[in-house]
Amino acid sequence: MEGSGDASRAVADWRLAVWTLCSVLLPVLITAWCSFQRSRRQLLIRDIFRKSKHDWHYTDLFGQPSYCCVCAQHILRGAFCGCCGLRVSERCLKKADQRFLCKEIMMRGTGGGPSSMPHHWIRGNVPLCSCCMVCKQQCGTQPKLCDYRCVWCQYTVHDECMVDCLRTEDCTFGEFKDLIIPPYYLSIINQMRKEKRTSYEKVVPYCRKHWMPVIVLANTRSGNNMGETLLGEFKMLLNPVQVFDLSKIAPAKALQLCTLLPCNAVRVLVCGGDGTVGWVLDAIDEMKIKGQERYIPQVAILPLGTGNDLSNTLGWGAGYAGEVPIEQILRNVMEADGVKLDRWKVQVTNKGYYNLRKPKVFTMNNYFSIGPDALMALNFHAHREKTPSLFSSRIINKAVYFFYGTKDCLVQECKDLNKKVELELDGERIELPNLEGIIVLNIGYWGGGCRLWEGMGDEPYPLARHDDGLLEVVGVHGSFHCAQIQVKLANPVRLGQAHTVRLILKSSKMPMQVDGEPWAQGPCTVTITHKTHALMLYHSGEQTDDDASSLSE
Repeated sequence: MEGSGDASRAVADWRLAVWTLCSVLLPVLITAWCSFQRSRRQLLIRDIFRKSKHDWHYTDLFGQPSYCCVCAQHILRGAFCGCCGLRVSERCLKKADQRFLCKEIMMRGTGGGPSSMPHHWIRGNVPLCSCCMVCKQQCGTQPKLCDYRCVWCQYTVHDECMVDCLRTEDCTFGEFKDLIIPPYYLSIINQMRKEKRTSYEKVVPYCRKHWMPVIVLANTRSGNNMGETLLGEFKMLLNPVQVFDLSKIAPAKALQLCTLLPCNAVRVLVCGGDGTVGWVLDAIDEMKIKGQERYIPQVAILPLGTGNDLSNTLGWGAGYAGEVPIEQILRNVMEADGVKLDRWKVQVTNKGYYNLRKPKVFTMNNYFSIGPDALMALNFHAHREKTPSLFSSRIINKAVYFFYGTKDCLVQECKDLNKKVELELDGERIELPNLEGIIVLNIGYWGGGCRLWEGMGDEPYPLARHDDGLLEVVGVHGSFHCAQIQVKLANPVRLGQAHTVRLILKSSKMPMQVDGEPWAQGPCTVTITHKTHALMLYHSGEQTDDDASSLSE
């Protein structure tokens, strides 16, 4: 009896061990299997994305009610095309990629000859509050996959209003026809290049008198990281060939598209900060060196950076956070007026070394400075290089600037600057009062929205403009004085205006900056002379005093 009892207990223990092992292994195996299937599915999706002509992106949650374009089922997550707007569930992605065509960037003219093309209709997921082009009633009101949208002209049509004539009707490209580069235009240009003909200005779509094709250059790393979203929205409204990501292609290469378009007609929209704008303007200067002056475009700005002083001066605002629809931005680009912007050469020649070292040369659009504001920029730049992920918000960036400005109020690292430097304006030496910083201005705004030359506006001062070939030179007593000027509680020390500025740093090491790019500089001579003009676009919707006077003249 005892032997049989021991055997039964051993069997029970063995069964308990087996069940315990199964209870532990089964969840692990299920988790491993699910993980394997998920990674396999992600690899398949990435493979489809890589090979597809669509600009597919995956999202975990659509921003509006969406329906799969294949199975017509309601979906919360899935893939969408950033060019044509198709939305599809994960399991229908392969079918959608094979069944539906994306926007063609270049094609042969059909229907009405080489200068026309039919509508490209996509069913379902039409924009909210869109109206039918036939009956003028609202589209997309039913909770299902319904109604059609043309990916070029953005017109929408009800299912019941869609007739055969609309399917073959020529597309007019809608409201932004003057900004879009039609696919058939590029086909004609390609054929002309094969035949070695270069009279591209004769090929004007629909004989448009006011065709002004726009090229969008977006820096996805600027400021608040909105560049990725903007790229998709511009590709939806324009030809995808007009939209470039500057993190993947250099401005000089992207701007070569201008040489395939009519002379003096192209407009460029730069989505980024002032540094991105300077990068693009440098690429335009390279076009001049190559002998491509007649293809030089005019430049508009969508401010995504931290300071955005140049865009503020030209009426494009102090920062963009998505509050203005992309359609309105394109309208502003169409209506903007052309102005000139002075660009300056900043040459920094180190003392000593028997002049063996080449001088450093910069191009200035906004301002040059030595002193506390350059020190703040230098500290900010050093910390952003160490941890760039922490500096993805415009508010955080300005908070860091405020921290370093407050610190400098206590430490005063740049005191007695007037004893360390000599200043010459147009060859005339200027006697300096007790200062901590000197700022040389080309534009009206400085320091993220402050009108530095103007100050409180209670004293008479010469008019400052960005196209008169003159620089405004001011001094500041320190970081606290800069803060007082920012809130219009103090005036700067106006040192004068000049065509040429020469600054000699006699001793010690001081922080300097050109357009927000800082560095620490030893004894040297800084010479600022006029370099060239840039063709910019001025938006009168946010007009400022100095720009109004410039335009009226």
